[in-house]
Amino acid sequence: MTKPHNSSPTLAVFLATSGHSGVDRIMNNLLPAVVRLGIHVDLLKIGGHGPYIQDTPNGFRIVPLNCRHVSTALPSLVRYLRNEQPVALLSDKDRVNRTAILARWLARSNSRHYVRIGTTVSANLANRTKLERWKQTQSIRYLYSHSDGILVPSKGVADDLHRLMRSNHPPIKVVPSPVVRGDLIALSTASPIDPWLDKISPPLILAAGELSARKDHATLIRAFSVARAERPMKLAIIGEGRERTRLQALAHELGISSDVYLPGFVTNPYPWIARADVFAHSSRWEGLAVVLVEALALGTPVVATDCPSGTRELLDDGRLGRLVPVGDANAMARAILDTLITPIDRQSLQYATQPYHVMRSARAYLHAMGLTPNV
Repeated sequence: MTKPHNSSPTLAVFLATSGHSGVDRIMNNLLPAVVRLGIHVDLLKIGGHGPYIQDTPNGFRIVPLNCRHVSTALPSLVRYLRNEQPVALLSDKDRVNRTAILARWLARSNSRHYVRIGTTVSANLANRTKLERWKQTQSIRYLYSHSDGILVPSKGVADDLHRLMRSNHPPIKVVPSPVVRGDLIALSTASPIDPWLDKISPPLILAAGELSARKDHATLIRAFSVARAERPMKLAIIGEGRERTRLQALAHELGISSDVYLPGFVTNPYPWIARADVFAHSSRWEGLAVVLVEALALGTPVVATDCPSGTRELLDDGRLGRLVPVGDANAMARAILDTLITPIDRQSLQYATQPYHVMRSARAYLHAMGLTPNV
């Protein structure tokens, strides 16, 4: 779809994602919703990168930058800003944010620029070398101060950035992520593709996310082993990643491999989430876990690590789901067992996700960027 050439885009969005990340899910929901609110959007694309927006609405344009890496996108981005002069520019993820900040400066553009950070920066840097942490911190402190605002998904991320950037920063605004789609319930009732779901009778404990060290599914598998010793249950972990072999070996070592299933990446995870008796989230750090919001929206009881950041806020200090210390398998096992016995009221869980409904979140994003919906 192409807009008339004599109309400048209201909002340009510069992204370079994997195509199946949390940022992809957020932007796949946010951008069409923004267009439905009457805002013209240009999605500035790097070849071979997401997000991949399906069924683009009228008022939405995909603008190829004719490059394949963020590091080579700068000249094209400068030209775009000079020629198109959007009212606002939104970017997400650190390398993309830094490139966008430099491009606006080189283009001498009057477009307002808002950067989004979706994770807890200090936790993300914790395992890097001292030199790497210093370089990244200095980069954020200096470059991000030249943006017009920083958008984050939770108060925990905002507080972390306040500490990291000290006093030299633009406004840091907490904006609920657009997670709960209008078709979420319909998607959750679709017939599961995997017959494994139809074969199980004991309680199902479910997790979803990249099989990575950050998600710490190893702690969940150990917790499941402890809980399973008290009553029969099954564990499924949706997702793919480098830790697959290690996680499978751990389940075999614990003697529970027959009850642990790793189906890989699932296009529609919502029937799994709706079917689960407990959704277990074992991350070491987050910004705000999208999948936790989805689980609550489907009324599925949640057990989660009290990690930085967002989980305690989302679960209202434990009122909406049991919180356990990061890396504590025994505490997670106990929380799973207790939740199976006394799950939290389904309606309370669903009500808590109202700020994360897509259209409500889209309006919050526009307000944070100083844009007024036209409808």
